[in-house]
Amino acid sequence: MTRVPSLGPRGEGWVALQFLLLALVALSGVVAGGAWSGSLASLVSLAGLALMLGGAALLGRGLMDLGNSLTPLPFPRDDARLVESGVYALVRHPLYGGLTLTAFGWALVSASLLTLLLAGGLLVFFDLKSRLEETWLRQRYAGYADYMRRTRRLLPWVY
Repeated sequence: MTRVPSLGPRGEGWVALQFLLLALVALSGVVAGGAWSGSLASLVSLAGLALMLGGAALLGRGLMDLGNSLTPLPFPRDDARLVESGVYALVRHPLYGGLTLTAFGWALVSASLLTLLLAGGLLVFFDLKSRLEETWLRQRYAGYADYMRRTRRLLPWVY
Protein backbone atom coordinates (compact mmCIF):
# COMPACT_ATOMS: atom_id res chain seq x y z
CA MET A 1 0.00 0.00 0.00
CA THR A 2 1.20 3.50 -0.75
CA ARG A 3 1.67 6.22 1.85
CA VAL A 4 0.21 8.82 -0.49
CA PRO A 5 -3.11 10.00 0.97
CA SER A 6 -6.20 9.14 -1.07
CA LEU A 7 -7.91 12.52 -0.42
CA GLY A 8 -11.34 10.94 -0.75
CA PRO A 9 -12.59 7.42 -1.40
CA ARG A 10 -11.87 7.70 -5.14
CA GLY A 11 -9.21 10.42 -4.99
CA GLU A 12 -11.56 13.37 -5.48
CA GLY A 13 -9.22 15.74 -3.64
CA TRP A 14 -6.45 14.98 -6.13
CA VAL A 15 -8.67 16.13 -8.98
CA ALA A 16 -9.47 19.41 -7.23
CA LEU A 17 -5.77 20.04 -6.53
CA GLN A 18 -4.92 19.16 -10.12
CA PHE A 19 -7.32 21.77 -11.52
CA LEU A 20 -5.96 24.36 -9.09
CA LEU A 21 -2.34 23.65 -10.09
CA LEU A 22 -3.16 23.70 -13.81
CA ALA A 23 -4.95 27.05 -13.39
CA LEU A 24 -1.94 28.46 -11.50
CA VAL A 25 0.41 27.30 -14.24
CA ALA A 26 -1.75 28.88 -16.94
CA LEU A 27 -2.28 32.19 -15.13
CA SER A 28 1.29 32.57 -13.89
CA GLY A 29 2.57 32.53 -17.46
CA VAL A 30 0.30 35.46 -18.29
CA VAL A 31 0.88 37.45 -15.11
CA ALA A 32 4.58 36.75 -14.44
CA GLY A 33 6.01 36.29 -17.93
CA GLY A 34 8.81 38.06 -19.75
CA ALA A 35 11.78 36.91 -17.66
CA TRP A 36 14.13 36.68 -20.67
CA SER A 37 14.56 38.60 -23.90
CA GLY A 38 16.68 38.85 -27.03
CA SER A 39 17.76 36.02 -29.30
CA LEU A 40 17.76 33.58 -26.38
CA ALA A 41 14.06 34.28 -25.85
CA SER A 42 13.26 33.24 -29.42
CA LEU A 43 15.19 29.99 -29.09
CA VAL A 44 13.65 29.20 -25.71
CA SER A 45 10.18 30.00 -27.04
CA LEU A 46 10.68 27.58 -29.93
CA ALA A 47 11.78 24.87 -27.50
CA GLY A 48 8.74 25.64 -25.37
CA LEU A 49 6.43 25.42 -28.35
CA ALA A 50 7.93 22.03 -29.23
CA LEU A 51 7.32 20.83 -25.66
CA MET A 52 3.74 22.09 -25.77
CA LEU A 53 3.08 20.32 -29.08
CA GLY A 54 4.67 17.11 -27.82
CA GLY A 55 2.68 17.32 -24.59
CA ALA A 56 -0.56 17.93 -26.49
CA ALA A 57 0.18 14.95 -28.75
CA LEU A 58 0.89 12.69 -25.77
CA LEU A 59 -2.24 13.90 -23.99
CA GLY A 60 -4.45 13.57 -27.06
CA ARG A 61 -3.22 10.10 -27.94
CA GLY A 62 -3.63 9.01 -24.32
CA LEU A 63 -7.25 10.23 -24.33
CA MET A 64 -7.97 8.38 -27.57
CA ASP A 65 -6.35 5.13 -26.44
CA LEU A 66 -8.01 5.17 -23.02
CA GLY A 67 -11.46 5.53 -24.55
CA ASN A 68 -14.33 4.49 -22.27
CA SER A 69 -11.96 3.74 -19.38
CA LEU A 70 -11.31 7.48 -18.95
CA THR A 71 -12.10 9.01 -15.57
CA PRO A 72 -10.77 12.19 -13.96
CA LEU A 73 -10.39 10.28 -10.69
CA PRO A 74 -7.31 8.20 -9.88
CA PHE A 75 -9.58 5.33 -8.77
CA PRO A 76 -10.42 3.15 -11.80
CA ARG A 77 -14.00 2.96 -13.03
CA ASP A 78 -15.86 -0.26 -12.23
CA ASP A 79 -16.30 -1.07 -15.93
CA ALA A 80 -12.80 0.03 -16.99
CA ARG A 81 -10.37 -2.23 -18.78
CA LEU A 82 -6.60 -2.11 -18.48
CA VAL A 83 -5.19 -0.38 -21.58
CA GLU A 84 -1.66 -1.47 -22.53
CA SER A 85 -1.69 -0.65 -26.24
CA GLY A 86 -1.06 2.50 -28.26
CA VAL A 87 0.76 5.15 -26.27
CA TYR A 88 0.11 3.06 -23.13
CA ALA A 89 2.67 0.57 -24.45
CA LEU A 90 5.28 3.31 -23.88
CA VAL A 91 4.06 5.10 -20.76
CA ARG A 92 1.58 4.31 -17.99
CA HIS A 93 0.25 7.84 -17.48
CA PRO A 94 0.39 9.74 -20.80
CA LEU A 95 -2.28 12.23 -19.69
CA TYR A 96 -0.19 13.31 -16.72
CA GLY A 97 2.99 13.31 -18.80
CA GLY A 98 1.35 15.33 -21.56
CA LEU A 99 0.05 17.93 -19.14
CA THR A 100 3.48 18.18 -17.52
CA LEU A 101 5.29 18.65 -20.85
CA THR A 102 2.73 21.27 -21.86
CA ALA A 103 3.23 23.11 -18.55
CA PHE A 104 7.02 23.20 -18.99
CA GLY A 105 6.56 24.34 -22.58
CA TRP A 106 4.21 27.10 -21.46
CA ALA A 107 6.79 28.22 -18.90
CA LEU A 108 9.37 28.59 -21.67
CA VAL A 109 7.01 30.27 -24.13
CA SER A 110 5.76 32.74 -21.52
CA ALA A 111 9.29 33.31 -20.21
CA SER A 112 8.11 32.87 -16.64
CA LEU A 113 10.34 31.60 -13.87
CA LEU A 114 7.30 31.28 -11.61
CA THR A 115 5.58 29.08 -14.20
CA LEU A 116 8.73 26.99 -14.49
CA LEU A 117 8.64 26.40 -10.71
CA LEU A 118 4.94 25.60 -10.82
CA ALA A 119 5.52 23.15 -13.70
CA GLY A 120 8.11 21.42 -11.50
CA GLY A 121 5.50 21.26 -8.74
CA LEU A 122 3.04 19.79 -11.24
CA LEU A 123 5.56 17.07 -12.10
CA VAL A 124 5.90 16.16 -8.41
CA PHE A 125 2.12 16.28 -8.03
CA PHE A 126 1.51 13.90 -10.95
CA ASP A 127 4.23 11.56 -9.72
CA LEU A 128 2.47 11.31 -6.35
CA LYS A 129 -1.01 11.02 -7.89
CA SER A 130 0.17 8.26 -10.22
CA ARG A 131 1.64 6.32 -7.28
CA LEU A 132 -1.74 6.37 -5.53
CA GLU A 133 -3.51 5.43 -8.75
CA GLU A 134 -1.12 2.53 -9.30
CA THR A 135 -1.89 1.15 -5.85
CA TRP A 136 -5.53 0.90 -6.87
CA LEU A 137 -4.68 -0.42 -10.35
CA ARG A 138 -2.50 -3.21 -8.90
CA GLN A 139 -5.44 -4.22 -6.71
CA ARG A 140 -7.84 -4.22 -9.68
CA TYR A 141 -5.72 -5.83 -12.42
CA ALA A 142 -3.61 -8.96 -11.88
CA GLY A 143 -1.19 -8.04 -14.68
CA TYR A 144 -0.56 -4.46 -13.62
CA ALA A 145 2.71 -5.18 -11.78
CA ASP A 146 4.15 -6.74 -14.96
CA TYR A 147 2.92 -3.77 -16.99
CA MET A 148 4.72 -1.43 -14.56
CA ARG A 149 8.00 -3.27 -15.14
CA ARG A 150 7.66 -2.91 -18.93
CA THR A 151 6.74 0.78 -19.19
CA ARG A 152 7.83 4.18 -17.94
CA ARG A 153 5.66 6.16 -15.54
CA LEU A 154 5.08 9.63 -17.09
CA LEU A 155 7.34 10.30 -20.07
CA PRO A 156 8.10 7.78 -22.83
CA TRP A 157 11.76 6.62 -22.82
CA VAL A 158 12.57 9.06 -19.97
CA TYR A 159 10.60 8.49 -16.73
